[in-house]
Formats: sequence, structure tokens, C-alpha cells
Amino acid sequence: MKSEMVSNEFEPVIFPDSRLLILGSLPSVQSRKQGFYYLHPKNRFWMVLSELFGDDFVQAQTSEKIICLKKHRIALYDVIVSCRIVGSSDQSIQPIQVSNIPALIQGTSIDRIYLNGQKAADLYRRFFPDHQTHAMRLPSTSPANASWSLSRLIEAWRVICE
Repeated sequence: MKSEMVSNEFEPVIFPDSRLLILGSLPSVQSRKQGFYYLHPKNRFWMVLSELFGDDFVQAQTSEKIICLKKHRIALYDVIVSCRIVGSSDQSIQPIQVSNIPALIQGTSIDRIYLNGQKAADLYRRFFPDHQTHAMRLPSTSPANASWSLSRLIEAWRVICE
């Protein structure tokens, strides 16, 4: 498979009263095709949020997901704005342009940032060294992280409820 230049065309889901921001690296091929975050059918992100917050994020349409995110004061975005990538492989990510996370959260109530997976965490640490205090890496909900069961992910992600 050949690498291609990909731009993240998703707008951040963020509200002035958002209290936490969840950052991924870049939407998968499936999510890009479907037009919203974490829509690969085997990604467990929405399952984890459903279990933690008691709302059915899994069956919800995109507009309903956004309403539930707002209700729980959760913002979503990605560290990467554009890059070269092979398929959805984080390991293949080449020259990248990163999001302006400090500007994104300015004027919001965000005081915690959670990084969905190692690649998002590595990039965040590399490009935002002055904004590490309230940032925490969580295990990836991606199907590529198959060694983590859904129940283990839920327990690890429970920290976002605190």
C-alpha cells in the first residue's frame, strides 16, 4: 500500500464549558469515509464512553454523539492536521502538521487532556512540551490495540470521569 497525503477535515468538537479534551492522532480511513471521529466498526471508543457515562454513544447518530459529548463536557480533536500515511497505520505517519492545541483550548474550561494511544501521546509531548501538566496517555481504543480487552480499556479510561 502506498502512502498518501491526508488532511484531517473534522472540526474539533469543543464547547466553552468543555472540561476535558480527548486527542487522537488522526482519524482512521473508515472514520474519514464516514465523516466523524472513531467510526471504524471495531474501534471501542464509543463503547468505552457508553459504559462510563451511561449514554448510548454507540448507536447514536453523529449529531446525537455531539449532544452527549456536550452534556458530559467532553471535547474531541486530533493532534495531527495533515500528514503522509499508509492507510490508518500510525507507524507510517511521516511529515506532519499539528493542530494548535493551546489556541483550541483557550477560552474553554478544559483542565485535563487525555491522549488516545501512544502515537497521540508521543506527538503531543513532542510538539507541546509546555503543556504537559494536565495531559495523560490512555490506552488506544483502536482495533490495532487488540491486546486490551474492552473491560480493561473501560477500567483504564475510568480516570476521565474523575
